[in-house]
Amino acid sequence: MKSSSRETTPSLRASAKASPRYGSAKASPNDYGLILDFFFDLTLKPSLLTLSRPNAEPFLRFNSDSVCSQVTYAGSNCGDSSRTSTGISTIVSTDISSIGNEGSVTSYTESLGGNRYYIPSSVGEIGIPFTHQVFESLAKGYKFYKDYGRLGGFSVRKTTEKRDDDGQTILLKHYVCSREGFNDPKDDSGDKVVQRRRTASQSETGRQFLRVNREMNINLRNIVFDSSKVKIGCSTSFSFAKELAGGYSNVGATLRDFRNFNRDLKAFVGEKDGQMLIDKFKVNQENSKSFYFAYDVDSAGHLTKLFWADPIGRRNFELDGDMVSFDATFDTNKSNSTCGDISIPGVDKHDKCVTFAACLLSQESIADYTWAFDHFVKSMGQNLVVIITDQCAAMKVAGPASFSAKNGLIASKQRLCMWHIIQKFPVKLGNPLCKETDFMEKMKNYIWSSNLEIHEFEEGWETIIKEFKLEGNKWLSDMYAIRSSWIPAYFRDEPIFGLLRTTSRSESENFFFGQFHKQGDNLCEIWIGFQTAMERQRNETARLDHESKCTTPTTISTWYIEDDAADLFTRAIFYKFQEEIIRSCLDMQIKRMSEEVDGVTHLEIRDVKVKDKIFKVSVSKNHAVCSCKKFVMCGIVCRHAFCGLKQISVTKLPRSLVLNRWMKIADSGTSSNSLAVSNDHFKMEQISLKLTNIWFDFRQAVNKAGVQVDRLDYVHKSITQLNKDLDDCGDVVEFTKNDHMDAMVGEQPIGDLTVLPPNVCKNKGNYFKRLISEREKAVTKSKKRIRKCKKCNADS
Repeated sequence: MKSSSRETTPSLRASAKASPRYGSAKASPNDYGLILDFFFDLTLKPSLLTLSRPNAEPFLRFNSDSVCSQVTYAGSNCGDSSRTSTGISTIVSTDISSIGNEGSVTSYTESLGGNRYYIPSSVGEIGIPFTHQVFESLAKGYKFYKDYGRLGGFSVRKTTEKRDDDGQTILLKHYVCSREGFNDPKDDSGDKVVQRRRTASQSETGRQFLRVNREMNINLRNIVFDSSKVKIGCSTSFSFAKELAGGYSNVGATLRDFRNFNRDLKAFVGEKDGQMLIDKFKVNQENSKSFYFAYDVDSAGHLTKLFWADPIGRRNFELDGDMVSFDATFDTNKSNSTCGDISIPGVDKHDKCVTFAACLLSQESIADYTWAFDHFVKSMGQNLVVIITDQCAAMKVAGPASFSAKNGLIASKQRLCMWHIIQKFPVKLGNPLCKETDFMEKMKNYIWSSNLEIHEFEEGWETIIKEFKLEGNKWLSDMYAIRSSWIPAYFRDEPIFGLLRTTSRSESENFFFGQFHKQGDNLCEIWIGFQTAMERQRNETARLDHESKCTTPTTISTWYIEDDAADLFTRAIFYKFQEEIIRSCLDMQIKRMSEEVDGVTHLEIRDVKVKDKIFKVSVSKNHAVCSCKKFVMCGIVCRHAFCGLKQISVTKLPRSLVLNRWMKIADSGTSSNSLAVSNDHFKMEQISLKLTNIWFDFRQAVNKAGVQVDRLDYVHKSITQLNKDLDDCGDVVEFTKNDHMDAMVGEQPIGDLTVLPPNVCKNKGNYFKRLISEREKAVTKSKKRIRKCKKCNADS
């Protein structure tokens, strides 16, 4: 038995035979059969044993002459084989817990000389080592030792290694218990103080905390990474892993391990996130030619602008790109770049937000917005019909310049958000006027109404201004001067312009993206969060498509035109039509109806919901026109037109009143094939899904086994056999943690960085960096709890 008087801890020595296994003239390291000579000197805690001799420190020795272990006591030389008995009489099947310890994982045998031998009770016959045991490789020998230690209740680690002269062939390798050896730190005087390692063997209840039982394997890394995509922290993801595994002891790692990996993942990206993201975009473009991206850097190489549009986003624009709302105050990243979402949102056939593209801007200047808008037009191949923004001065200049009639395109129209302007009334005019009078109520009747003609709005505005003596107010005069950019009366003849009046779609998207992004994220984290958000949004669209195509909504009326609408439109749009149909039957009063002339009938209809207003409707079997112009503005047939169609007994909706953008088959006939997405760069997601399915199937097997011992034994035996079969397939190519992080966030760039992270900058998106209005300060102050003196109850 190979031994040393210094060694007082478990160790495994593996040495290769001098001759190759296959008799080749020159052998590689993998050609050697490794004959392993085991020697264990495992120090146990005194609390694990109840001994008759006081102050005796027990040791567990694996003797080369037997498969059991001998107990010797403190004061003996652990390397002295003369103290070792080589014979074993009868095996005593008594667990060591029977002699005073409930947490034991060992049992013992007793020799003829009265010595006791201890072996782990839960190893099993297959896992018991024997002398001259042969393994195909060092890796498999180490795995065997790790498993033995895991079942026996101690950790193992790698230590001494000796190679041949050329450094290729391993001649000697030591695997030892984690408690092997000594620490020799120096004291204040400079002298060495020998101390035993603090790592000790553990009891049954401490097994899960042993290093040998803790490993952030691929599955656990995926849990941490996938959780971070939806902003789930390490504590919650660790609890989730516990539920999946059926207990903390089954997770295979601790909360600290989860946090350490999350830390390592951020450190892996470090200051290389700009270059890594650009490299990833280049790979995406190679996989799919329809992936578009552009970026710009400053003179020092720091990223200042970034724009991207994936194939699905570009296809969405082809379908629903007639109007766009843009709000650049979403949030900021680690470098305070604006995370503004160019062309978010549009409106799809389900009346839901749809994403076209996204961009990051380090500044909110005219030049930056012009750059982003120009690349938007270039990526989509056409202008917007209308863009809705707030009163940002930079966008006010950049929008018309970028979305002009250049290159033969139709110029876009820019519309201002009504909500932002209405919010300024109390600030500009004062609370006494806006909150204590009926000024705002009267003004909103003219501002928000879509049923007013232009001259009706102007007359109403002038009347209110005179009533409250506001003729000299400059801000109101300025708002009136740009009335054509925000008052609905000026958009009544523009197709779909009435669909969006405010940037509320952007506000909704801001909330949505906030679930996948937090302030302080680096660029790679922003990209990963964006991709996760897109997956959810597009999955919801797929669900709504299925619901619309495979189910039929309930109709209320007996009019066949309602059934026709249910067949044509998506569920959300049908409900809008249904509301108009019901209102046409309940709220309409026909004041006059002409005779049919050339197939056209003219009606004058009063809507009981709209006071002092008569709507003029012209209907035929193939078309309908109403003075309210709702169909022109929103693409939805109004209740007045439905009333007229009913009077002439139309039972099928005229196809001239059916817009493709609202139909179930709206995406038919598009260039989706030319914009198909390559699945190559989704490989990681597919692997993650496969691992999830494997884990689910395993949990199903365990659940079916329940608490029946025979069934659990069958599951365990099957898994053990599966592991053995996988081992027989040969060594698996090592997939290191760095390899895994490469697959998750992208490969680290090689060589000098050409794209550096953005510099810190100030913008509107960061609440803590932007200027705060007096009104915001007042609102915030009003929400604070007023402190009062406990004695006199006065404000303090």
